[in-house]
Amino acid sequence: MLPADARIRRSQDFGSALKRGRRAARGGVVVHWAPLTAPTEDTAAQPPTPPAADANRTARAGFVVSKAVGNAVARNKVKRRLRHAVAAELPHWPPGTDVVVRATPRAAERDFAQLQRDLAEAVQAARAGRARERRSTP
Repeated sequence: MLPADARIRRSQDFGSALKRGRRAARGGVVVHWAPLTAPTEDTAAQPPTPPAADANRTARAGFVVSKAVGNAVARNKVKRRLRHAVAAELPHWPPGTDVVVRATPRAAERDFAQLQRDLAEAVQAARAGRARERRSTP
């Protein structure tokens, strides 16, 4: 179970993580990794939106499981499995990081071990900045 302070709940937080995060897809999941941004020259003059509390907050995760994944039973099963997998990974993530995990329709077909492996590989790829290579069509 994820603690309350480790969950993304607000729509604005989801949108922000999806917009500024690096994306990586593996198996049944797509991960949007949005680390805490360091101030740059342009943003140094502006005060941070939330005061420096962002640096002290824990990493947070949010989940998106659409109807394309399956019926309500399948969606909830996928959500429970993903929450459990993220709870094991969360302590290894830097403070202030927002991660949105989106389940693909393949997630319903995968067992827990496969979903956990997909999540770990996608997080590792997104952290390294390596997105899934796309095949170029001639």
